[in-house]
Amino acid sequence: MDNKYIISLVSYLNTKPFLYGLENAAIKEKLDLQLDIPSVGGKKILNGSVDIGLVPVAVLAKLDDARIITDYCIGADGPVKSVSIFSEQPIDKIEKVFLDYHSLTSVQLVKILLREYWQVNPIQIAAETGYIDQIKGTTAGLVIGDRALALNKKFAYVYDLSEAWKQMTGLPFVFAAWITRKTIPEGIIFEINEALKFGVQHIDLVAKNYTHPNFSIAEVQDYLQNDISYNLDNTKRRALDLFISKVRSNTNIEVE
Repeated sequence: MDNKYIISLVSYLNTKPFLYGLENAAIKEKLDLQLDIPSVGGKKILNGSVDIGLVPVAVLAKLDDARIITDYCIGADGPVKSVSIFSEQPIDKIEKVFLDYHSLTSVQLVKILLREYWQVNPIQIAAETGYIDQIKGTTAGLVIGDRALALNKKFAYVYDLSEAWKQMTGLPFVFAAWITRKTIPEGIIFEINEALKFGVQHIDLVAKNYTHPNFSIAEVQDYLQNDISYNLDNTKRRALDLFISKVRSNTNIEVE
């Protein structure tokens, strides 16, 4: 097939069930899979350079023509372990916080939680490569993805954003969803959804096929099965609507 559907897929451990499903489905021959960090995938949807993306849901606050096309997402109902603020000091002592350049959605979530949940106002700094080494004293940092998993035992204070959102709202959180701004045939959408379902249903095989240098197979399987929640059910959709409304109502929040 010459004209493939271009898909941006987040390149983190928590997306491996989706990647496994797509790579082991017949529809793989119809797809051009591109692995990106979340912020890059989000920008590709915004600029129209991909057909479909598993991208940060914060982009929905900027788009009127986007739609979610599958029953699956990257979500969590409580602690997620891979999206946290790390600090040597408690949250009320933090004077500065670095905002992870990998992120779009988590940066918006930090801004909401700092204001509405923790009710603190540290200086917020757009992070650059190497910023994790600057997390010390009263300077904290938002870190997402596999790097966050590796930091969970290295700092005195770890504030899990999904857990904080759950405590504030009583709802789960959706970090990324399958979004398009283009007209995609329903048959293609069905095949993609079935491929994602296959991957989510075979996490034991995913953990064995996508080994990680910092985590054992058992640790990967536990994270994917117990910390990430993949089904985009009605409760998660309500949570997503609430989050997007908060992003849109806050004039201090920008989605690039």
